[in-house]
Amino acid sequence: MKLQHILSLAALSLAVPAFAAVTAEEAKQLGTTLTEFGAIKAGNADGSIPAYTGGLTEAPAGFKPNSGFWVDPFKDEKPVLRIDSKNMAQHAALLSEGQKHLLSKNPSYYLNVYPTHRTVAYPKKILDATVRNATTCKTTKEGLAIDRACRGGMPFPIPKTGHEVMWNQMLRYQGEAMINTSASRSWVVDSSGKAVMTAEQATVQDFVYYQTEQADRDPDMAWRTYSISKSPARRAGEMTGLADYLDPVARPRRAWSYTPGLRRVKLSPEFSYDTPVASMGGVTLFDELFVFSGTMDRFDFKLVGKKEMYIQYNSYKNQYDCPTAEKALMPTHVNPECERWEKHRVWVVEATLKPGQRHAYSKRTYYFDEDMSGAASYDAFDQNGQLYRALFQTTSPMYDKQIPFSAKNVVYDFNKGMYAYVNDVMVGGWQVLSTVRSEREMNPEAIVSRESAR
Repeated sequence: MKLQHILSLAALSLAVPAFAAVTAEEAKQLGTTLTEFGAIKAGNADGSIPAYTGGLTEAPAGFKPNSGFWVDPFKDEKPVLRIDSKNMAQHAALLSEGQKHLLSKNPSYYLNVYPTHRTVAYPKKILDATVRNATTCKTTKEGLAIDRACRGGMPFPIPKTGHEVMWNQMLRYQGEAMINTSASRSWVVDSSGKAVMTAEQATVQDFVYYQTEQADRDPDMAWRTYSISKSPARRAGEMTGLADYLDPVARPRRAWSYTPGLRRVKLSPEFSYDTPVASMGGVTLFDELFVFSGTMDRFDFKLVGKKEMYIQYNSYKNQYDCPTAEKALMPTHVNPECERWEKHRVWVVEATLKPGQRHAYSKRTYYFDEDMSGAASYDAFDQNGQLYRALFQTTSPMYDKQIPFSAKNVVYDFNKGMYAYVNDVMVGGWQVLSTVRSEREMNPEAIVSRESAR
């Protein structure tokens, strides 16, 4: 990574303790030179990244509210640039190691780069809470936890450490209630080019951190999710659930599973760190669900700075209009015609394995959209320092609800020559619930009882 392409924050991150919130004077940047969520409001020098003007909040023609599907507002746009193996050297400064590897090893792969649109929008309530968090929210336990003062908005709109950026990703806004789907599919394409659907699941995500008006909520819970397997037949009826907390040192991830044959719920502490996710073919790990989740104690997280980069953005075509079995999956990579790449500014965080700790990776380099939409990617390196895997997560904002939604991703395993296509939703779409379930209804035993009866 070339230094001239990074706005270095190294000196700042060294000078400020990991637990410090920003000063009131620093916070004055929010809503002026910075957006309320901490991104640079102005565009870049050549205009290829526009200024932020509030995001997209009006639905395009043809959109059907509550259908579970969002119409692509940019479906008629054409690429302004195509990057392939022949010209990638000219654009190397804007590419990750994973992108360069895919391009160099696959003549059939390319990046269609489209005009950049900063479509992310947030409700005023969330923006107000984010501005408040800037001067009150702090990390504790060397960045591994955050205190209860953090609530209802992005915790660190002006991040100064790698841990703070990672907390922003884990606690990114995806609505105040729950988002679920009746059929989320995961596919694996093996080294022979054969595509196999490894799982079809109904999933529910519950964003407890943003449910500030729910009296029965655990104030220490950050987020939880559960899924019910529908396919393959041998796993139908199996359920798994995860809950993460603001202080994972004191309260580690609570994971559970249910198997119809055993007819009981059991705790599953192995659903963490570098344990492979079976429903995703083992190509992705539990601590990289939604790019990263869980506890950060095995790595040192360094905030390198900010740079311009091509990331998957406004990926409505990929999310809703590219049927997987017929079009999206090719033998060694996703069909590039299904993808949309845009130039955005990203936060760069390097995670390096701590001495004495064990993990499948020795290092990961993360790239997070500065508007914290959830659009992100990483490069993962093995114990010999060689590129091992790369992940690319899309975003397709729910403009009518002001939710910068992101879920679908692809993970490439370069060692095994295979890849996983995760959270592919073509049936039922994504449903945003207007109300939340009570804490009693979200108890694992209640979930199993309710879902088994259907």
